[in-house]
Amino acid sequence: MPKQDEYTVDQSLAGARLDRAAAEMMPGSGLRLRRRLCETGRIEVDGRPRGPGYKVRPGQVIALVAPQASGEENVMPDDQDRVRVIVRTSALAAVYKPGGLHSASVAGKVGVTVEAALPELFPNLEPIMLNRLDFLTSGLILVGLGPGGLEAYRAAEEAGAVRKFYLARVRGRLDGMITVRRRLDTDDRPVTGVLTQDDLDPRRWTDVAALSHDAETTLVRCLIMKGARHQIRAHLASLGHPIVGDPLYGEPVEGRAGATGPVMFLHHQRVELPGFLAEVEPPWR
Repeated sequence: MPKQDEYTVDQSLAGARLDRAAAEMMPGSGLRLRRRLCETGRIEVDGRPRGPGYKVRPGQVIALVAPQASGEENVMPDDQDRVRVIVRTSALAAVYKPGGLHSASVAGKVGVTVEAALPELFPNLEPIMLNRLDFLTSGLILVGLGPGGLEAYRAAEEAGAVRKFYLARVRGRLDGMITVRRRLDTDDRPVTGVLTQDDLDPRRWTDVAALSHDAETTLVRCLIMKGARHQIRAHLASLGHPIVGDPLYGEPVEGRAGATGPVMFLHHQRVELPGFLAEVEPPWR
């Protein structure tokens, strides 16, 4: 398979985990991204895919493998919204992910994903998915168009200069604005826990603003900067206002007419960072 980048392990990294050693090849990348690339076969050692916990040895060559161009199994079905490009610059792009579609490929499984569609959307480039959304969440996914895009995004994220806006419809009536500062416990469990202590890092907070109400629900806009797994879902549920259709933190609901399965009313609507802006409205608003 074609390689996007390579790195030869030196003596200082003897015995290091692969997901950490790969940082030498991908400076500025997050551990979560490198771990996901290992799990999906995108990082190889001496030509063989290895898991994130593999211990590397001096002289071994770590390589970032380009994603395969999509075949028939990666074609979006006609009855689903399609992955499409919303905004594109020389270094970054934003694509739309429908609800009910996986963001990333899962090791050992073949199917339609946003990640699998990227080579067709950005031919002759090196697209790298910079964030991902849960299966039922719709909205924007950012894509780095080569190492420069990845580095620019990670630098902006670390500086607190990335602003991600989500729309959500939640149970009950929520008024005004509130900032949820509680720390999250995301350690190896399907449900993210909300702790009693506040997180001192404002990049980990969730700002919530009520926009409108109906008899049973509230439409809210949420702002996060450096999101953790299920951050918005867990923080809203901790307020007593779970997202409508959330199967983990609330109750699932069946889709409206034309939908092919359950719907969760959470949508990544807008993303802002220096020199880049993208926005897309949800299908359910």
